[in-house]
Amino acid sequence: MAAADSLKALLHSHVRGDDEQFYSIAMQLAASQARQGHAKLAQELLSLVEEGKERSKQDTPHGVGRAIPLRRPKGELGTILTAEYPRTRMGDLVIESSVREKLARTVQEQRNHSKLARYGLTPRRKLLLVGPPGTGKTMTASVLAAELGIPLFSVRLDGLITKFMGETAAKLRQVFDAAAQVRGVYFFDEFDAIGSQRGLSNDVGEIRRVLNSFLQLLDLDHSSSLFVAATNHPEILDYALFRRFDDVLEYSLPSSDQAVAMLKHRLASFKAPRIQWAKLADMAQGLSHADIAKAAEDAIKDALINDRSAPAEKDLARTILERKASRARLRTS
Repeated sequence: MAAADSLKALLHSHVRGDDEQFYSIAMQLAASQARQGHAKLAQELLSLVEEGKERSKQDTPHGVGRAIPLRRPKGELGTILTAEYPRTRMGDLVIESSVREKLARTVQEQRNHSKLARYGLTPRRKLLLVGPPGTGKTMTASVLAAELGIPLFSVRLDGLITKFMGETAAKLRQVFDAAAQVRGVYFFDEFDAIGSQRGLSNDVGEIRRVLNSFLQLLDLDHSSSLFVAATNHPEILDYALFRRFDDVLEYSLPSSDQAVAMLKHRLASFKAPRIQWAKLADMAQGLSHADIAKAAEDAIKDALINDRSAPAEKDLARTILERKASRARLRTS
């Protein structure tokens, strides 16, 4: 095989996630170098192949599939799950220190699953996130995936929940089957749609069966995927759910210090003029993390469009107040 063809084949096998083909081609390259008299290079390639194989055995928990390319999931599963490889890291999250500590603990346990397994222990991997909209719950799922280097699979409720008897539970099983085959973070947003209390007056038999199916599947699941559920309405969740999760993380609206941290983070790329951050934080009280981030982005876009090097304090104050007015109208409508 010509050198150029070998390199292309090597890259193709890597993109497809085909380890067996990848190592086979690497071995062929090593043999080719040996025949050309490059014994030292050939030996280095062989050593790297052996090291790679050994690390794959150590780093991948038993029964866990590799992260799959974004062209999957396919077929019916593609109508239920959306996949991405997030880049948002822990340092991008502005949250309570207690929540950050719990997330960091989960990441550390996941990274050290082999050590834990030697003592019959398993890392945390089932998290319930509760709190108001826009406080970082969805972003947390992205951070977990990015920190662990695995894909984020978001469950599409419009594809999962149907009007046909039994079909939703069957689709839910497909999600858990996928989690057993491909390690990832499986994110259920607006979880109260399937996790509401079974005794609620507006409950219907189908939703009760879906919740029962979810509880059973969660109990039976022994994969190494992470399940993250988020809700803005924890008060309507079924009580049986809470003990199924390893941790319940409570999110809240940002404090003044967190509001300042968010604004500074968003403006980090700009040499902003002197700004009274505390004054802006007071204005932002009652807004969510997402609202503050959007207000900062609006001010930045306005400055760029009007050829200013950075947004001024009055620009940020204006966009923050616009967000507050918009939220107030929504609450009264």
